[in-house]
Amino acid sequence: MSHITLVRPPALISRHSNTGPLTPPIGLAYIAASLIEAGHSVTIVDGIGEDPLKITPLFDDRMLAIGLLMHEIVERVPQHTDLIGVSCMFSQEWPYIRKLIELLKIKLPQVPLLAGGEHITAMPDFVLEECPDLEYCALGEGEETLVDIAKRLDDPTTMTEVEGLALRREGRILRTPPRARITAIDDIPQPAWDLVPLENYLSNGLGYGVDLGRSMPLIATRGCPFRCTFCSNPSMWTTKWIARKPELVLDEIEEYIKKYQVDNIDFYDLTAIVRKDWIVEFCQLIKQRNLKFTWQLPSGTRSEAIDAEVSQLLYEAGCRNLSYAPESGSMETLKKIKKMVKLDRMLDSMKAAVKNGLNVKAHVIIGFPSETRRQVWETLGFLVKMAWIGVHDMSITMFSPYPGSELFQELTEDKKITEYSDDYFLGLACYSDPTQTVSWCSNLSTKELNLMWLLGTLIFYSTQYTLRPWRLIRMLFNLISQRQESRLDKSLQEYIRRVFVTRKSLAAK
Repeated sequence: MSHITLVRPPALISRHSNTGPLTPPIGLAYIAASLIEAGHSVTIVDGIGEDPLKITPLFDDRMLAIGLLMHEIVERVPQHTDLIGVSCMFSQEWPYIRKLIELLKIKLPQVPLLAGGEHITAMPDFVLEECPDLEYCALGEGEETLVDIAKRLDDPTTMTEVEGLALRREGRILRTPPRARITAIDDIPQPAWDLVPLENYLSNGLGYGVDLGRSMPLIATRGCPFRCTFCSNPSMWTTKWIARKPELVLDEIEEYIKKYQVDNIDFYDLTAIVRKDWIVEFCQLIKQRNLKFTWQLPSGTRSEAIDAEVSQLLYEAGCRNLSYAPESGSMETLKKIKKMVKLDRMLDSMKAAVKNGLNVKAHVIIGFPSETRRQVWETLGFLVKMAWIGVHDMSITMFSPYPGSELFQELTEDKKITEYSDDYFLGLACYSDPTQTVSWCSNLSTKELNLMWLLGTLIFYSTQYTLRPWRLIRMLFNLISQRQESRLDKSLQEYIRRVFVTRKSLAAK
């Protein structure tokens, strides 16, 4: 049997971004559990979790690294390891991860290096060409692929038989046949959290959602059945949506409550609520077992299954925060980006959710490549409608052509994206940083796009606080008391802390 080391790099975010949640590495924990079940030993080096409050300016102070730096990560990799797997989920982190891989090869030249994650799945040929120290790229889901690779380490010539892999052979880059999605997801062993410095997340209030106490991540479903053109998930997960059995999800939650004294669960699903019958059964089981915990759906979810009945049931079962993803207020834009939502139904769903006590956030994107000025104004008008019905919070992000997405492919074919430079990848982190935004829209300049971003933000919050001034008072109180109820509370508090720590780091240079 082999010893596998899985490496999670530090988080890399734009310096003035208001986003960047620090989350336990649930993907690596799942892969580690599958490797252990197959008889292998595993080490996880969690670059964020080992030092989640450390912030280091990088790339001429343009970016911030949160967690361990590359040399600190390399020092933690055991000498006896047989394979090193590096996670690269976000494309903006590739310039730093490439250097990390090079440093790992210098320290352990005899150990094969593998990378996986959404960026790797989207650009395996480019990654292997640009980083000669990398031997393998795992494409898509990693559990079965890593187990298959681990058992073949003694005979690397058989790696071409591993499905879902990109690798080098005789100076050429080869791709093996794609691996089918895992359908029996209830059989995947629970994440190996004992290999992760989990307490550093739990005791510091870190996670994807609002800080409502000690929060554990959980995945109840895998995949997304939709094909939004700005999203890379279809290339990573395909469009197959698979749900776990509700009772098994709740068994896992009960175990976390007992073992880690958890108060809250953050669902990391791509699209958690697709079927009404599933979410209703899950909520009813929580009530039947009389469990007392809060839970959140911080990823943008669909509205089709959330009516007044469901949102009331969500609140009664402990759900407190819910995010929607309309993406645009223009039906023309929604059609172009293949976002199959009906805005009137989504507004009804949001209104019911607010009425039933849920704290609601909405995500919108502006600056799609062919979007017109009028269509962006329609989105700003939709923000007014959301503020009017009581949506608590929203985020406007600038479109970024993410590798693996349909729009990225179109822009590449149209020669709008001409090179995959470090500046291009780092720029993907700036979707919520107006100081570094680049417009990919043929009808809106960067300056005008930033003005629209500012105007939309002012329109939403001025409407909300004019209609509900007590929310402004509550937000200010939460900011002073370091209490969180909304995603706005979380973003403001984390941004202020990052600014303070970054200034100290720059002053110490």
